[in-house]
Amino acid sequence: MHETHLYPWAKKGKLYDNITSHRDEMKARLIRFSLSFVFCCSLAVSGLALAEESPQWETTTLTGDWDGTRTRLSDRGVNMEFTHRSDVISNISGGIKTGTAWLGYTDARVQADLGKLHGWNGLTAYFHFHSILGDKPNANMVGSSMGVDNLETSVNTGQFYQASLEKMLLDNHLSILLGLYPIDSEFYVTDTSGLFIHPSFGMAAELSQAGVNGPAIYPMGALGGRIKYVTADNKAYAQLAVQDGIPGDPKNPYGTQIKLDKSDGIFSIAEFGYTPSLEGVNKTALGVWGYSAHFDDLQDVDAQGNPIKRASVGWYALMERILYAEKQDAAQGLAGFMRMGFANPDIYQFAWSASIGLQYMGLLAGRDLDAAGIAFTSSRASAKYRTINNSAAYESMVEVTYCIQMNAWATAQPFVQRIFNPGMDSSMQDASQLGIRVELTL
Repeated sequence: MHETHLYPWAKKGKLYDNITSHRDEMKARLIRFSLSFVFCCSLAVSGLALAEESPQWETTTLTGDWDGTRTRLSDRGVNMEFTHRSDVISNISGGIKTGTAWLGYTDARVQADLGKLHGWNGLTAYFHFHSILGDKPNANMVGSSMGVDNLETSVNTGQFYQASLEKMLLDNHLSILLGLYPIDSEFYVTDTSGLFIHPSFGMAAELSQAGVNGPAIYPMGALGGRIKYVTADNKAYAQLAVQDGIPGDPKNPYGTQIKLDKSDGIFSIAEFGYTPSLEGVNKTALGVWGYSAHFDDLQDVDAQGNPIKRASVGWYALMERILYAEKQDAAQGLAGFMRMGFANPDIYQFAWSASIGLQYMGLLAGRDLDAAGIAFTSSRASAKYRTINNSAAYESMVEVTYCIQMNAWATAQPFVQRIFNPGMDSSMQDASQLGIRVELTL
């Protein structure tokens, strides 16, 4: 599984060592909390690549090495990671109403190299469990069609996001993954956009809306498989995923639900990418996706008055680049991304969406690990949706943020958003949000 990191082009191992004194006071409590997650996902393991050496737990995590337990497990091929995020966001004008909300997210990721554990070389297993709590700022205050915060979900629950086995072949150039899998872990990914809070900088809006119960994206995966091939020079790749057409159970959004039915059909997505440089951000990709099931036209009916069935298909293109690298330190500088995708306008609200953004690493002197960013996204309403709902033609959003690396295991990230035509409702005033995210690596 690919993890989108906040600083994809920062140098490895460049972390602060000045861990604050209050860590030891919280250590025992958080160890108990973390171990309870390990118990809940003790069978869960992750497809992330294992490091050749054990991570520096004492300096990079709040709870440390657990008296050497983490190092001993890592040496045996088992790595565990725990993260907590808390967001406070205020809608200060426009939208449905003003107000302030809190959202919380905690996850546990356990990966196991089954070659080290059992001699099954090239086989890695993974479970990723997360718990989502808090208010619903978009549903209750803003009313955006694209959302406002990438932590917000329809319900508060705990569930497995991924549970999979991955086999590496052909000197690690071919990988095959089977299990519970979210496509937004590897498809339609631009690392530079991972800095931002708005959900459309994760999975784009036009694909997020697709299908019944959405495609397999946060907060849940779907049963299926993924195959990926990377060329011998590591400069190009092709990947394909085929999954259950309806993730989870639309009638029961709580917990981990796996429900298979013949009428679900399948969802398929393929992506072809070019990554000419192994250093930093440099990627161009084209993707296509579709469902085997057909869906009702928003407006057109047949002779009997029944909605005409249409194919649910789409495509997207993306690009990200390092635009400027500082001479003194190539890890510092400016990176940018562009993305655009299309869906069938006969059956969906969004005919297309587009995003563009910039991230500067180390903008301020002496703050090498801080990141500043600005990004814009817009979704265009389909003609049929506009006709039926008398809606505005688009919804757009701009976000400005600055992520402060307080130490090796804690960040604070204030952000500002402005949403134009929230909900594509011309009668609703443009909405403005102020917020802050605090993230802890446990």
